[in-house]
Amino acid sequence: MNSVAVHPLWGRLLLLAVAALDIAAILWSATHLGPAAGTVGNFFSYFTIQSNLIVLAVWIAVALVDPQGRSWQLVRCASTLYITITGIVYAVLLQKISVGIAYPWTNDVLHRVTPLVALADWLLVPAALGVSARLIGWLLAYPVVYGVYTLIRGPIVDWYPYPFIDPRDQGYGPMAIGLVFLVIGFVILAIAVTSLGEMAGRFRDRRAAASG
Repeated sequence: MNSVAVHPLWGRLLLLAVAALDIAAILWSATHLGPAAGTVGNFFSYFTIQSNLIVLAVWIAVALVDPQGRSWQLVRCASTLYITITGIVYAVLLQKISVGIAYPWTNDVLHRVTPLVALADWLLVPAALGVSARLIGWLLAYPVVYGVYTLIRGPIVDWYPYPFIDPRDQGYGPMAIGLVFLVIGFVILAIAVTSLGEMAGRFRDRRAAASG
């Protein structure tokens, strides 16, 4: 990364405003649990909720101090990837399925607004991190750990957050095949997010060099 990714003041205030909306959506959903979620433990076991919480932490840090450096940009990249996964998986696989979030406005905030704002933030304030197998592996560590956690917790509480990671009806074989394709999709998304940051970062650097 040739230059630091600095958020303008208006951008930091906008992220703080959307973060407040996201917090309201999470709190409202957590206190108005639908039958699909059932318990608070189940609610916070949704990838949707966890990815939104990760993005919230990043946005609040940006709004308050806007940390710099490669390590922080890696965290930003990861949070952008996870919330993008949330938005795309919801749009492709879950729109017509109950995912424990019963109120339309909270559903829109958690699955649509937050992913779009996060992706826009990544493009407008990008970081050229390079695209490597090591980076992609690091980015995907959390989704893999989440999947393992879900498959271990599921039989214990007899509950799974999403049908594609629920072996009770489809069996472990078909589920495993589906998860392999899902992981391939996640790898493609990770490459796409890092590549977008790379291209947008280089474009920003060329503009800065031309104007300087």
